[in-house]
Amino acid sequence: MRAAHVGPATKSSSVMYYIVETDKPFDQASTDLEAAVSHFGFGVLHIHDLGATLRSKGIDFEEQCRVFEVCNPVQAAKVLSADMRLNMALPCRISVFTEKGKTKIGLIKPVQMLSALSQDPTLAEVSKEVEAKTIQMVDAAK
Repeated sequence: MRAAHVGPATKSSSVMYYIVETDKPFDQASTDLEAAVSHFGFGVLHIHDLGATLRSKGIDFEEQCRVFEVCNPVQAAKVLSADMRLNMALPCRISVFTEKGKTKIGLIKPVQMLSALSQDPTLAEVSKEVEAKTIQMVDAAK
């Protein structure tokens, strides 16, 4: 089980992702991620089961994919106080998904995403703190 920076071959896009592979089955990784989110002081606002949704619409989609919307209210308030437009980048999302028979857990890194949207130094600090916690969640769930 190793951390992998996955994405197109260019360096700039590969640093946007933090994805790990786990030996756990999809459902167990999902359960463990939900527990890790709580353990690190965040809450799960919603879980989107994209695989089930696509299949319910008659689409032949074999992979599994659950997107967990996670939030720490204190950190979210700091972001919104600095720039209300960033509500469109919240909450954080962590995904558990399968790809070619492997279960993976990953996220788009908050530092990279928010720095593309704002140069506010307060947001840079908040995004570093949130990124550290969300990566810890992913690592704990793997």
